[in-house]
Amino acid sequence: MPYRAPVSEFRFLFDHVVELATVSATERFAEADAETVDAILSEAGKMSEDVLAPLQRNGDLHPAVLENGVVRTSPGYADGYKAIAEGGWVSTSADPEHGGMGLPLTVTTAVNEMMASACLSLQLNPLMTQGQIEALEHHASDEIKALYLPKLISGEWSGTMNLTEPQAGSDVGALRSKAEPNGDGTYAITGQKIYISWGDNDFTGNVCHLVLARLPDGVPGTKGISLFMVPRNIPDENGTPGVANTLKVVSLEHKLGLHGSPTAVMQYDGATGWLIGKEHGGMAAMFTMMNNARLGVGVQGIGAGEGAYQHALAYALERKQGRAAVPGGTGTILDHADVRRMLTTMKAELFAARAIALANAVALDMATATGQADWTARAALLTPITKAHGTEVGMAVSELGLQVHGGMGFIEETGAAQYARDVRVTAIYEGTNGIQSMDLVARKMMDGGEAAYRLLDEIEAGAEAARETMPDLAQPVWSAAENLRETTEWLVGQDMSDRFAGALPYLRAFARVLGAHYHLKAASAGGDTRKSLAGFYISRLLPDHAANCAHARAGAEGLYALSPEDLAVA
Repeated sequence: MPYRAPVSEFRFLFDHVVELATVSATERFAEADAETVDAILSEAGKMSEDVLAPLQRNGDLHPAVLENGVVRTSPGYADGYKAIAEGGWVSTSADPEHGGMGLPLTVTTAVNEMMASACLSLQLNPLMTQGQIEALEHHASDEIKALYLPKLISGEWSGTMNLTEPQAGSDVGALRSKAEPNGDGTYAITGQKIYISWGDNDFTGNVCHLVLARLPDGVPGTKGISLFMVPRNIPDENGTPGVANTLKVVSLEHKLGLHGSPTAVMQYDGATGWLIGKEHGGMAAMFTMMNNARLGVGVQGIGAGEGAYQHALAYALERKQGRAAVPGGTGTILDHADVRRMLTTMKAELFAARAIALANAVALDMATATGQADWTARAALLTPITKAHGTEVGMAVSELGLQVHGGMGFIEETGAAQYARDVRVTAIYEGTNGIQSMDLVARKMMDGGEAAYRLLDEIEAGAEAARETMPDLAQPVWSAAENLRETTEWLVGQDMSDRFAGALPYLRAFARVLGAHYHLKAASAGGDTRKSLAGFYISRLLPDHAANCAHARAGAEGLYALSPEDLAVA
């Protein structure tokens, strides 16, 4: 099925929902005028449709393999990556000083979603590089920036991040990798890392690994961790990849999905590395990359969901099965109420999740452009919501897409199952969705909920403004925001055990209310179609927030009532 990039949807969101014009009005992003952004969206959409989408099945049917220590990528991936690099799609937001376009992250977010919809396995490669570029821009020395950034930004080299070890997953502080000073400003990095996305490939001139390791005087835990640049090939004085570093891909993981993306077990045996940032300051530097990646992974979920939706809609418009007495019907399964319910749910969910992600990106851009604390707090609040909700929507929509296909969805040849398999990991990597929700109710509520209350004020003001023209839509949104406000007030008054017990339901409730808010804005700006979609979301999906708020307020009482013995199979 041909993929169609939702360029017009992004234009509508930029113009009427997330207000990209606010970003373009700043001095920092003044060049991102409507004409430039329109051209970027059109070109990126065309590349995603014509070049990347045809590679989607290749990666699943012909996975990356490790042959004699060399990773061989899926057929066509080298050409697909070349199109990404030559089009400048790795570096739309990178600093122009080193060859980037310097465009808002909001624009990059739209580009990334289109690439993820077309071919998620391949899109993961530039996403990792984008995060590394941002980390280096903020934390690397001028020498490292001058050497690495032009190569990464051009796509000539690619980047990874190495956190996880067999015994240290989410508990990064438990890592055992070591860094010994060589006495010449470099370090010898030794250790093993697992789950390294795109740990190697056969189409970039070098692969640059950002590796967390502990110096000899590093204290236990995260405070003793440092970050190092460890390239596959050590650049010579001209920046040309030279001798091979003492690192290797031990194996590639056998995964549920994303088969075209090689996920490596990496071994470092005294590999030469360069310190990034301060000694023992590795987590601060890595979090720059991880926060970028968390927005990006939420968008991966949305992108996979968009691909699954288009796949299912095309099938529903062709498949004839049974009859439904619908005036002006198509004669296909699209006429059946349950199929129509599933497809409308998919479309409504994707719009809401996409709007949340783009609003997050706008907040990040405004924080960059203005340095204002309110924008920084808004971006911080929205990041875990974007990551968790975007990936949950991706999984739910992909599952619905499979269901629309009926029995054919269970048959691999239709390609419907691939979306569900590929997107599943997005709820796990870059911090599980449970960790995202804990971050939301803990670190992001250290302000006593002030950032959340400011956002709720905007939602209620929007509902008030819509009362005259759309009272049936405005009132439920206002009431839901009030319910969420009361839940937030309860939450910030509790200890962490009660907060954590209801963290994920709280995040889901927040996402539901945000989604309703953005649907309401769209209905105010759009025609009957936007109003109908908003009506579906607000009347049928928004009520979920009430159950989630109740769950969030239940706290930890009863959560541990069953002992391990009680949980065991009798």
